Amino acid sequence: MHELTITQGILSVVLEAAEAAGARRVRTIDLTVGTLTGYVDESIRFYFDLLSRGTPAEGAVLRIRREPGEGHCQTCEARFPVEPPVIPTCPFCGSPQIRITGGTRCVVERIEVEHGDEHSGCEGDPPGQ
Repeated sequence: MHELTITQGILSVVLEAAEAAGARRVRTIDLTVGTLTGYVDESIRFYFDLLSRGTPAEGAVLRIRREPGEGHCQTCEARFPVEPPVIPTCPFCGSPQIRITGGTRCVVERIEVEHGDEHSGCEGDPPGQ
């Protein structure tokens, strides 16, 4: 159910950006979703289709790019891939002093809108995270 809340935020960002750009319709939305968020792409698509009905974003194509998880050891300075479930120690030195540095974002990267017969892109803001 986390996807319902995040999708409401995504739609809000998209509609605000489209209105600010004077768009008639939203054509495509490029999202970056971190693998550590736990969000399921198909659930985001399902809720987006449901929530966008009757709005300028109805029928828009969601293009979702996955951002891999990454950790950084503050003891040995190693950087390493992280996948769920997160193991809270460095795989190189065993230190528990790790910081997650990638894979936790959910961001609207780009929105393509339609103004009558012309098309343009506009940047969105991160949805509440």
